[in-house]
Amino acid sequence: MVKITKTMPKISRIFLLGFLLNTLLFPGVISLQKAIVEKGELRLFFSKAFNKKNVNHFTLKSPHREIYDFKNTRIAHKRVPLGLGQNVRLAQNKANTVRVVITGYTSSKPIAYQPFFSNDRYHISLPKNSSVLPAKRYKKPKKVIKKSKPAKSHKYDLVVIDAGHGGHDTGAIAGRKREKDVVLQIAKRLENQLKKRGYPVYMTRKKDIFLKLPQRTKIADQKKAVVFISIHANSVPKNKQNKIQGVETFFLQKTRDARSQRIAERENKSVLKGTTRLSRSVIIDSVLSGPKIVQSNKLAIDVQRRMMTNLHTRYKDAKDGGVRHAPFWVLVGASRPSILVEVGYISHPKERKRLFTPRYQELIANGIAEGVDNYLNNRKKEIDL
Repeated sequence: MVKITKTMPKISRIFLLGFLLNTLLFPGVISLQKAIVEKGELRLFFSKAFNKKNVNHFTLKSPHREIYDFKNTRIAHKRVPLGLGQNVRLAQNKANTVRVVITGYTSSKPIAYQPFFSNDRYHISLPKNSSVLPAKRYKKPKKVIKKSKPAKSHKYDLVVIDAGHGGHDTGAIAGRKREKDVVLQIAKRLENQLKKRGYPVYMTRKKDIFLKLPQRTKIADQKKAVVFISIHANSVPKNKQNKIQGVETFFLQKTRDARSQRIAERENKSVLKGTTRLSRSVIIDSVLSGPKIVQSNKLAIDVQRRMMTNLHTRYKDAKDGGVRHAPFWVLVGASRPSILVEVGYISHPKERKRLFTPRYQELIANGIAEGVDNYLNNRKKEIDL
């Protein structure tokens, strides 16, 4: 038995006393938890099963009203709507009776029933061609239209997306999963996210094919893209597979960091066959001093920040590998802001599983799209467009 003592706070004593009185006065009271309109019916959801004999149905005239009194029942909370359009009203008519009033019937009569195996529900058919939806629901499409308008300002900002590897070049392989597959899946999701924001998009590949180096590096220039984004998945040797994970964004720059060099060498391997170290160094040096490097760095920062913000809403332990620089050959050819996104380590068991999860892919794609949006909006402010 609960004892009410003087040491309890005054508010707690009042609440507990009210609860006990309510229990004594209305033992076994059923709560109306939810009321919705669906498929031409008013559907009521109760806290437990009840006997339909406790429902008293009658009609009133001038105007015509169908009345349903639910005995030994109380409205559970404020979220239960008391009005559902022009035709349906609910109220706590008495301390232990919930009343439902329905108007609008002409020739038809209401049909009320309990669904099979659902004794905690009660359905009542509503008059045809009646207004039963709350006014608030009609406002939602207008809000969506308003949000889509700003996207028109990016209709000339073409984004080129490059899904790494493809064809005979599988990229990294771990746990029978291939890099070329997951990066194409994410690239397609990114394409959809950018198009929703009003950006025209060009994909270097939309299927499992291999592109030669000149094709990948020149497309962004040929299409006059505003940014170039190459998508890859990372990997490490077996002895480090359970240790190294994370999402990283790279921009073109020489580096002394051994880890960044190793990643670049692995990604460059399939496209640099037949070139000498000297020739590669000369070409990279020729573009490192250009203005695209500074802008690529800014783009990388925006993309990395938004990706991690999105991932942390669902994956709290997702590791932020940060923004890094390395001599990625695929970023050399395009004379505009270019980044390479390593969306995770396919070699890490936990991260590999996430990489092939639609929710993870969507969070990554949405983060990249938001980063591009932030970068270009800030860029336009910088040059006073």
